[in-house]
Amino acid sequence: MKRLVLLVLVMSVLSGCVVYPNSHPHDNRNGGFCPPGQAKKGNC
Repeated sequence: MKRLVLLVLVMSVLSGCVVYPNSHPHDNRNGGFCPPGQAKKGNC
């Protein structure tokens, strides 16, 4: 019974883990991050 409770607890903790891809939607031409306000000004 303890194993079942431990298994459910571990599965509930691990279900909150998320892996995000390495790319950003705001990458500029040089491959770095460009904030939206700076992109509008043409500084990237």
